Amino acid sequence: MNAPERLPVPAEPDNAALAAFANTAWNERILPQLVDYVAIPAKSPMFDPEWEQRGLLDKVVRDAAQWVESRKVPGLTLEVIRQPGRTPVIFFEVQATRSASFGTPPTVVMYGHLDKQPEFSGWRKDLGPWTPKVEDDKLYGRGGADDGYAVYAAVSAIEALKAQGLTHPRIVGLIESCEESGSSDLPVYLEALKQRLGDVTLVVCLDSGAANYDQLWLTTSLRGAVTGTLKVEILTEGIHSGDASGLVPSSFRILRNVLDRLEDSSTGRLLPESFHCRIPTDRIEQVNAAAAILGDEVWKRMPWACGADGGPALPTTTDPAEALLNRTWRPTLSVTGVDGFPELRNAGNVLRPFSAFKLSLRLPPLVDANEAAARLKTLLEDNAPYNAKVTFQADGRMGAYGATGWNAPSLDPWMETALNAASQAHFGAPLGYIGQGGTIPLMSLLQEGFPKAQMMVCGVLGPKSNAHGPNEFLHLPYAKRLTAAVAQVVAAHP
Repeated sequence: MNAPERLPVPAEPDNAALAAFANTAWNERILPQLVDYVAIPAKSPMFDPEWEQRGLLDKVVRDAAQWVESRKVPGLTLEVIRQPGRTPVIFFEVQATRSASFGTPPTVVMYGHLDKQPEFSGWRKDLGPWTPKVEDDKLYGRGGADDGYAVYAAVSAIEALKAQGLTHPRIVGLIESCEESGSSDLPVYLEALKQRLGDVTLVVCLDSGAANYDQLWLTTSLRGAVTGTLKVEILTEGIHSGDASGLVPSSFRILRNVLDRLEDSSTGRLLPESFHCRIPTDRIEQVNAAAAILGDEVWKRMPWACGADGGPALPTTTDPAEALLNRTWRPTLSVTGVDGFPELRNAGNVLRPFSAFKLSLRLPPLVDANEAAARLKTLLEDNAPYNAKVTFQADGRMGAYGATGWNAPSLDPWMETALNAASQAHFGAPLGYIGQGGTIPLMSLLQEGFPKAQMMVCGVLGPKSNAHGPNEFLHLPYAKRLTAAVAQVVAAHP
């Protein structure tokens, strides 16, 4: 019997040279491009219904595509793909320089997005969402860290490999512009590009976070999300509260009553068991390890307001492991916006005709978001108090509602070795494992389509980087190290 054919062992990169290349790329090419990018209010379709007429998403996509093409990476081809009524996608391909031993050549997918969250309030006086500023090795402004840098870092990592003459597998880039709206356009493009994606064996996603800036952090899970508007209508117009209160129930009280079906307001626990899942044992072990590294910084890093006794307000728990589980593997409800309420200075003695809350329901990684959206609608709307008109409309586009979370597959030995080596080489510390509370819809979609693929899900959203909120920043030293680490892991792909 013949011995099994061995996979070729990739040449070892010069890690110091990878780091030097990444540093130069960021200083000379990436940072100036990101400064221009931050200045463009390219908000995601959910936050800008006129995005198509405004053309800002097209502009940031076009700018990124032109930058990539200007690098003239050997073997790289690029096109911007757009279907009618849908946000554009950048698709680039870099030919393999390493022959496959057998079967279909493997493909590495590099993912990022270029659409942004809205402005939000509370920015520091000298900062703003669309006024980029570099200060203390941080680039402030909306979208640089979430996730405009990704396409530039990914291409620069490829260039770093080629600068050393290192071989690599086939690489494709998938850069979307609808992620902050739940990636509702992405399934259509994935179906259209299925054959061109090929045999995906590694996904590099740079849209995640880091628990500190001292080591490489691998994201092991992502929560899902359902967002939408809960509205309670009780009157056709506002009326004097002295005349009607006590007779007409407050729309806010009804809304509060309806939310009590969903959440225990004293603890924050979501009541329907269908929104929970069993937490895998290996994830609990990883949470305990991360908690040992981070300690009380898990909760102390938050921008707490002054509490009732003059000290800081407190979290739901001060136990680091429980805090990590709460933000990664347990469902939570947040109210992120309101309608029907006048500003305080204009709040007269009027019983308002309606109250509306924008809800954000974060779901554990193993709970199907579309099914949860349907259950949530039924829970909130059925048997309305006082026969009020209660409606819940989940956000989505073209029939897609909710974004299902993701639980990473087990690491192959080569992947675990490569990630640890990259962390040691570029951060001087071992790899960290952590779940994230946010959502990247692509991950569950790719995991479903390519169940054997390894997943390198990382990012620059570390402590106080504040994606989606005021004073969002990109930590430049971490981004440089992450770019070099990506190159090293891709070089190790068998």
